[in-house]
Amino acid sequence: MTSTFPNISISTERLVLRPFEEPDIEAFAEMMNDELVTAWTSAPQPYTEADARKWITELAQAERAEGRGIVFAVTEFLTQRLVGIVHLQHTNWRVRSSEIAYVVAPWARGEGYASEAALATAQWLFHDQKFERLELRTAADNTASQQVAQKIGCISEGVLRNAWIARTRTEDGTWTEVRTDVIVWSLLPEDLAGVAEQLADTGGFTSYGDWN
Repeated sequence: MTSTFPNISISTERLVLRPFEEPDIEAFAEMMNDELVTAWTSAPQPYTEADARKWITELAQAERAEGRGIVFAVTEFLTQRLVGIVHLQHTNWRVRSSEIAYVVAPWARGEGYASEAALATAQWLFHDQKFERLELRTAADNTASQQVAQKIGCISEGVLRNAWIARTRTEDGTWTEVRTDVIVWSLLPEDLAGVAEQLADTGGFTSYGDWN
């Protein structure tokens, strides 16, 4: 029997992490066409509404149903706008380990939303699902993602050389692929002690209540 995550939503003070729905298609496609998303992810480019529909109605649901992980649409609690995505993937149920990835829409950057969503997901994964390890991989030059890793308490474990293909704009405006190193980060349950309080003190995170 395949182990699977429950089909749930997670709430923080500012955010709701929930399953994707068809009304998210337009906003999701717009977010995935952003320059930074194209540069640091392997998402199709351009990212069409057909791509978004397939992700939301098929691929994201299959991640959970087949036990590989779970996909959350991250939305603002007050406005219900789509802030981004948190994706747990490559889940190993025997080791109780998963890998986290996240994307934040351009309009929502600089608000600490990525840290808040990632930390809430980690809390849920460790406390509710009894996992023992969360892994994060960032391209060597993706400093924004690395800052999120550091803010939520991740420990840098090392570098995978030449392990990812990023994209960059050429002089004529087209995209070209470039190989890059990857930094591997990990988060264990004991690493979370005091992280939420520390982020709240620095204004980078708003404390949250229940995560169910």
